[in-house]
Amino acid sequence: MSILRRGDEKYHYSDGSHRWVPPDPDYDQEVWNEEGRQHKHGHLRNEHPKVRLQRLV
Repeated sequence: MSILRRGDEKYHYSDGSHRWVPPDPDYDQEVWNEEGRQHKHGHLRNEHPKVRLQRLV
């Protein structure tokens, strides 16, 4: 399960699926595609963290 953060609403429909087109028809589609790609990559980072915790003794 991914984590929705504040500001993520514009990338999702009400059912949680991702928007493929910008909500504003005047918004540049190529810019939206890149922002969406980065947004989806953020979901993956949250699902599979790369940080390993070590216990200090």
